[in-house]
Amino acid sequence: MNKMKNLGLILSIGILSDLSVAHAAKQVAVSSFCKAQVPGKYILPSEEGEWTWGMAPIYDEEGKLHVFNSIIPTKGSWKEDSRIVHWTADAPEGPYTFLGDVFVSDEAGYHNPQVSKVGDTYVLVYLFNKLNDENGSMQEIGIATAKSLDGPWKESPLNPIIPASGKMGGAEINHASNPTFVAAPDGEFRIYYKSMTDKHTFREISLAVSDNIEGPYVNYAGNPVISYADQQLDIEDPYAFHYNGMYYMIVEDRRGVKDMLEGNPLPVNHRQSGGLRPGLIYTSKDGIEWGIPEVGYLTNELYFGDKLARSERPSILWKDGQPESLFLACHDKDSTAGYFVEINNWNGQ
Repeated sequence: MNKMKNLGLILSIGILSDLSVAHAAKQVAVSSFCKAQVPGKYILPSEEGEWTWGMAPIYDEEGKLHVFNSIIPTKGSWKEDSRIVHWTADAPEGPYTFLGDVFVSDEAGYHNPQVSKVGDTYVLVYLFNKLNDENGSMQEIGIATAKSLDGPWKESPLNPIIPASGKMGGAEINHASNPTFVAAPDGEFRIYYKSMTDKHTFREISLAVSDNIEGPYVNYAGNPVISYADQQLDIEDPYAFHYNGMYYMIVEDRRGVKDMLEGNPLPVNHRQSGGLRPGLIYTSKDGIEWGIPEVGYLTNELYFGDKLARSERPSILWKDGQPESLFLACHDKDSTAGYFVEINNWNGQ
């Protein structure tokens, strides 16, 4: 590991920690999860003519690493032309072998997968953008299951399990995307996702639940579970998990929620969208009430000393029930799918 990169990460965290001491009343703290991270490397560069985005990692029973992510033609549109593909490697740093397409269609764009395992069943959730739908092209959520990471994958007959329709807080739902799947300890299955309504244009985090993996899923009556719409801010890209008795959710701080919580909201014309700032991590006893977040991850600039690029789509690689690495989508100078950081000895709060 590059010692200068480690030093840069330590200094970055040290600076943030010093600030939290100086402004204890306002400063959003740096989480123990963030402090446990050590920079890894950029992986999965795009082929010519393609745009490779994000990574959903998981080990199989033999310890082989599998990654599912999105590939889009550079001359196409991610909404229409994105497909979900499958890679394998022996370790996070690679090298990676491309195994082929998992979901591709002329009728929908498949994008932003997240993968997990429940018992002997693998679960893949994703957004898909149906083309020429009766309600127009819109983002909704699908789910598929398999007994092997090599497939075959069976899409739920109830897809879209979370449609871009229905009511939420007296408004009409018009967007459901970027899902993250959690098997709750009580046997319930949860999908947290990015939601939007016709009430405003801000991204919120909502929850749908089911007694069966394939659905049907029912939206939680108190949705959204995390929202900063009243502050005209939004978050997205949730990655939720249950670990050592607590729920956690990592999100992209899309437009400066941290600044707002610290009493220094960014001027509207400076709220540049996208993962250009550290992400957030929330903790909850019940997965409903999430409270005040902490800093959950940094940026490629702070990890590697590179020119700032969008770090988004957090996803944890688990090994023997412990978080081993955090994968982040990033369009760096070489247009990789992103990078990973190691997680050293983090056991939750």
